[in-house]
Amino acid sequence: MTSTALPVAPATSRWAQFYALTKPRVVQLIVFCALIGMLLAQPGLPDLKVAGAAVVGIWLVAAAAAAFNCLVEQHIDRKMARTSWRPTAKGELTNTQTLLFSGALCGLGSLVLWVWVNPLTMWLTFATFVGYAVVYTVVLKPLTPQNIVIGGASGAMPPVLGWAALRNDVGPEAIVLCLIIFLWTPPHFWALALYRTEDYRRAGLPMLPVTHGPEFTRLQVLLYTLVLFASTLLPFIIGMSGLIYLVSAVVLGAMFIHYAWQLWRHYSDALARKTFRFSIWHLSLLFAALLLDHYLGPVLQGLMR
Repeated sequence: MTSTALPVAPATSRWAQFYALTKPRVVQLIVFCALIGMLLAQPGLPDLKVAGAAVVGIWLVAAAAAAFNCLVEQHIDRKMARTSWRPTAKGELTNTQTLLFSGALCGLGSLVLWVWVNPLTMWLTFATFVGYAVVYTVVLKPLTPQNIVIGGASGAMPPVLGWAALRNDVGPEAIVLCLIIFLWTPPHFWALALYRTEDYRRAGLPMLPVTHGPEFTRLQVLLYTLVLFASTLLPFIIGMSGLIYLVSAVVLGAMFIHYAWQLWRHYSDALARKTFRFSIWHLSLLFAALLLDHYLGPVLQGLMR
């Protein structure tokens, strides 16, 4: 998942500065999606020891990737109002401190996953770290306006990590969850980029609104929300979920499409902000509905017989 959360207050102590490097709001969403994958992987409650270790390990590695991102992009962050408060951008933490912090978190998280979860989850999580911190941040982001589309694959991995933690495999259900986040990422991020275009232009980043203009970007947001809507129906189609999820997916999808349509036809920065904020609620509520259906769906089916 990309670093698109709203900024937190500037750090005031050394510990707070290091904590700010982890992009807590972004990591919280990552861990939430991974936890959903764990809970959906089994019919009942998961092994709490394994699930707890997986949450800790995934959080640590995700936080490490966020810190590494801050290190690599500090020169860009200084030029953008959204990120200029970060400790690396302000020079409050040195490159060595940030690199050691990122490395320690990644190493500790990988150890937790290897010892208390399983090697498959460790390797998948480490691959996600490399995909976000290196492939996306270092290579794709400054190179192509499709950076968020290609790099979105690593950000879509959390439910796969959660599924692998409990099942020690990667099933088709986990791939469907990954696909949903993969298709959700572009309209989520481009809604932000639309009202932050000048920031990205000053930073020299080839984001879609900079390279192709706002009108083209708004159309892409609309088209992606349509494809995303279709993908959110897959859990019901493959028998992974029931009516509770289906109704929720249709309502949430219709709302997202409405926002995207309005953004395309009647653009304003305020509407772009609302669309960006709603996209976060969309994914969170969609996965919450999937979880609710997982536990309450069989009960409702039994009552209806």
